[in-house]
Amino acid sequence: MLSGTTVTGDEPLESRELPSFAEQFVSSPRGAQLARRLAVQCMEGWGHPPASDASCAVALVVGELAANAVQHGRVPGRDFGLRLALDVAAGLVRIEVADAASVKRPPTTAPSSRPEGESGRGLFLVDALAVRWGSVPRRLVGKTVWAEVAIATPAVK
Repeated sequence: MLSGTTVTGDEPLESRELPSFAEQFVSSPRGAQLARRLAVQCMEGWGHPPASDASCAVALVVGELAANAVQHGRVPGRDFGLRLALDVAAGLVRIEVADAASVKRPPTTAPSSRPEGESGRGLFLVDALAVRWGSVPRRLVGKTVWAEVAIATPAVK
């Protein structure tokens, strides 16, 4: 596909020529925090300052998906991966977080959160901020949870 096409849930990002960022992180809370920070830096490089709505939405989605990968998808000795791709033509940032746990798949819809609970709001927030989201199994081991966040389209630097 060409760089101006929309990325869909069942198409790997590797097959597209979009401005992108990819990195592996230690599967720990510190790794999730670093993934979020680097996503904000990446968004700034794409013309979306850290305080912009687009950067804040991407940071929150990356933070939630990375935290889920660490908490629910952690396999000892395995990292998690983050990939971001900017689709200027579609006005989307595609976020993919890959972990090594094949068995634990996220629900197909955001679970309802209990107001008094201390957790359980992550996918609810992802669902609220993303145009769409889902998960796909990885080729050898694990899964990739992805989300697409709509953004205004400034000129790419």
